[in-house]
Amino acid sequence: MGTRERRQRELGNREQLILETARELIRSEGLLNLQMARIAEKCEYAVGTLYQHFASKEDLLLELTRQDVVEHAELIERLARWRAPPRERIFGIAVADMLFVRRSPDHFRMSQYAFCEVVWTAASAARRQSVLDAEAPIAAIAVGIVNDAVAAGSLDLRGMPAEQVCLGLWALVVGMHNLVHTEGVMHPFAVPDPYRLMCRHLQSLLNGQGWQPYFDVSDDAALDALIQRIFTEVFDEQCCEV
Repeated sequence: MGTRERRQRELGNREQLILETARELIRSEGLLNLQMARIAEKCEYAVGTLYQHFASKEDLLLELTRQDVVEHAELIERLARWRAPPRERIFGIAVADMLFVRRSPDHFRMSQYAFCEVVWTAASAARRQSVLDAEAPIAAIAVGIVNDAVAAGSLDLRGMPAEQVCLGLWALVVGMHNLVHTEGVMHPFAVPDPYRLMCRHLQSLLNGQGWQPYFDVSDDAALDALIQRIFTEVFDEQCCEV
């Protein structure tokens, strides 16, 4: 290995240590208490060393978000390969989110913060673009499923672009994540399993968009069976509350 390659590997290892330390501090001390000086102290680096990798704390937070989005996209890519009707595959994206919450419980809380205007606009354009690039495959898969449904005759777009159909589904799912991860907001509604409720609302929205076959949202057993089948067939896991 040459000097340049060794140097690049050392920089990569150092950056990963910085990111892992930041995650640990977020879990133990809270997201709003995260400070570059505290990360440097835990890593036993000078603060200036951190700024060689990240121009700001906002850039660091966006990189953490980008890494999570890449992992999220890898889950959703399985749905593109799943041999199932388009309606089940588009619904499977929400099921993938349920699994991702279980695996990475801090992600949606952190992304809620990363995408707020104050943090997003304070980050560099390059870091913002890196997050958008990581999310692009997820959008492409969802649009592809919508187009498959149109080709199969199970969905009439009624003049609406496929991207806008996906946007409605995305808004519902992201909205539930934001509610769940905002302390106390859900308490007045006494919802025992918010993500299962999200799945029920999603089926209602798919019915309203005209996706076939129609799904009876009052059939709890059928909904549970579909969620479990997606967990088993696509992700090789058992479903449980997250």
